[in-house]
Amino acid sequence: MHISAVQAALSDKSYSGLAPLCDDLLLQTASRGATTDEWPYAVHLLAHLYLNDLNSARFYWKSLPQEVKDARPELVAVWRIVQCLWNRDHAGVYTAAQGFEWGPDLADFITAFLESYRKRIFQLLTSAYSTISVPDVAHFMGMSEEDATNYAVGNGWSLDASTKMLTVKKPKTQTNQKLDASKLQCLTECVFHLEH
Repeated sequence: MHISAVQAALSDKSYSGLAPLCDDLLLQTASRGATTDEWPYAVHLLAHLYLNDLNSARFYWKSLPQEVKDARPELVAVWRIVQCLWNRDHAGVYTAAQGFEWGPDLADFITAFLESYRKRIFQLLTSAYSTISVPDVAHFMGMSEEDATNYAVGNGWSLDASTKMLTVKKPKTQTNQKLDASKLQCLTECVFHLEH
């Protein structure tokens, strides 16, 4: 494998496989004693964020030499996103991601990361709240209040315009657990044998 495999994964938008691919390639490169001057450090760091693996991203950052960190502004920009995630600064994640002029290798990847992150945050809001204010949703989602309202309503939430509160539509949980007579008989026999 070669660094071209990383470029191919980026071109194919196979983002979920990038972190393990980069990890393996970096280990192979290091074991051969080859230089890593052309290594896609920012892609590697962002790949861990895409998988919501904040700890791996932090450890990867700590393993990088200071010269690499100083010489690569895109890498530092991705690190700002990591810091915002670590500090649970949801609005800061969007600000950091949208406040940098990304190169062609990372622009689509950043967009995909933000979409993935927004979906995760929306799922968290759905599970954590029964009602939430529009400004809070906008803050967590990194959107304007109008866009956040449209996004939430588009996903089944309802809006009380007078109070600017959104009512969360909880996903229906399916309980497909059926207990047939044979399972009940087996359970009864097990309990009987345990008691006697």
